[in-house]
Amino acid sequence: MMFGNGFGMGSGWLWGLLALVGLVLLVYVIVRVSTGGLQHTDASRSHPGIAAAATKVTPRQILEERYAKGELTTEEYRERLSVLGEPTRGESTTGDSTAGENT
Repeated sequence: MMFGNGFGMGSGWLWGLLALVGLVLLVYVIVRVSTGGLQHTDASRSHPGIAAAATKVTPRQILEERYAKGELTTEEYRERLSVLGEPTRGESTTGDSTAGENT
């Protein structure tokens, strides 16, 4: 004797498996959305190694950017450049501070 639409006890495992897969996918999507995982669109977030290799930023560039934003005073900027061992623009690359002065 057949009841319902023909899907008897033999296909019950299939529906259980589909329900389990659906539940796992639902949990996965909820976790990704709650952690902001689906909102990353730029390459630096989704592939940090690739983006870092494509755009190497030097310490001097970081200092110049911070100085331009006003985060550093001129004195701080020059001091940090000297720590990096790089001359400021307009200075001699030899490190001779008396160059150009009359003694």
